[in-house]
Amino acid sequence: MDTIRKLAADDWDQWLPLWHGYLDFYRAELSEETTRTTFDRLCSEVDGMFGLLALNESDAGIGLAHCLTHPSTWSRRPYCYLEDLFVAPDARGADLGRALLEEAKRASEEAGAGRLYWHTQQYNGRARSLYDQVGRATSFIVYEM
Repeated sequence: MDTIRKLAADDWDQWLPLWHGYLDFYRAELSEETTRTTFDRLCSEVDGMFGLLALNESDAGIGLAHCLTHPSTWSRRPYCYLEDLFVAPDARGADLGRALLEEAKRASEEAGAGRLYWHTQQYNGRARSLYDQVGRATSFIVYEM
């Protein structure tokens, strides 16, 4: 039975390969310093950040979710942004992505958030097929500077 729980400071060895897998998927590179800072912030839950880690029966890391709660000008309750979601390739196809989304939603509600939202690459068809089942696409287009 897989377990999903909050990320803890002693999870580095289970988390790091998942983080690298996620970055590889998006062809992204981050410095060791940024990676370590990200992990530390997720574990200490500073700046509204929190992380979730999925573990298999052997306590090996098989999935992660990283979230950020923040105030909104459109609501008295904060929103929660799901910034990163990744399931290890050998753990895919068993609804772990859905379970991570459900746990992210539960944790965001526990943090007082009235909405959980995320975005993904247009070409990420496998993830989008899940997202279409659990959420709704909006008409917003993302810009950055």
